[in-house]
Amino acid sequence: MLTMKAKYALRALCALAGAEAPRLQARQIARDARVPEKFLEAILVDLRKAGILDSKRGVRGGHALARPAAQIMIGDVIRVLDGPLAPIPCASVTAYKPCADCPDPDACAVRVLMGSVRDAMAQVLDHRNLAQLAQDAQHLHERRDRRRLGDPPRPGRTVST
Repeated sequence: MLTMKAKYALRALCALAGAEAPRLQARQIARDARVPEKFLEAILVDLRKAGILDSKRGVRGGHALARPAAQIMIGDVIRVLDGPLAPIPCASVTAYKPCADCPDPDACAVRVLMGSVRDAMAQVLDHRNLAQLAQDAQHLHERRDRRRLGDPPRPGRTVST
């Protein structure tokens, strides 16, 4: 399950990816992403330590993506904040740990099933980048705004999920 920390991080990264300014202050990111500022500050530290963000102090400081949004994979962000994608430790590729109550991990159907779940999640998350996610967010905001104004949806415009 995606934690609030990872969810907030993805929203904050989308705000940074769509920003016109080269750097944003944490307060601006929190406002744009609708994330509590105190919680966001801890998230930004984790993202900086992982090399996803570049942060500078001072008058011209703030936070920016450390590399282009198209090079930041969503699966990497989630792993930084939430750990392995596997729903149970024995199904993890990078952090395998046998279940304490399992009599035979090699013959465990639950482990195999959860490995398939992990693979399906990785297939999606490791092939989606931040630029795509930010673009989807922008399209969804535009669609919401058109609905609020009573404009009909534009034909042919779909948002992938």
